[in-house]
Amino acid sequence: MTIKEAQTIVDQWINSIGVRYYNELTNTAILTEEVGEVARLMARLYGEQSFKTEEQKQNAPAELADEMADVLFVLICLANQTGIDLTDALRKNLDKKTKRDADRHANNEKLK
Repeated sequence: MTIKEAQTIVDQWINSIGVRYYNELTNTAILTEEVGEVARLMARLYGEQSFKTEEQKQNAPAELADEMADVLFVLICLANQTGIDLTDALRKNLDKKTKRDADRHANNEKLK
């Protein structure tokens, strides 16, 4: 699925099953909440925090994937609501990073 297709599919889902978009501020708050859920799992899977139970640890990779999908879903909602073509935005962002960071990372001793 392309990013454009994802934007269309999410819009169709919102307007049929979801009834309507939450307002932009509500979706921004939801996005923050979802990013927090990704951060919680990352801290346990890759950081120093521990899981409360072995079952939580076993389910964590699938849960992380689901939480990342939640972040993407809400971000797509916000893009749709604000008229942003994420494909175009990502292309422009990658161009900016490529020009700005052409030598920056290659010369970063911390990355070697």
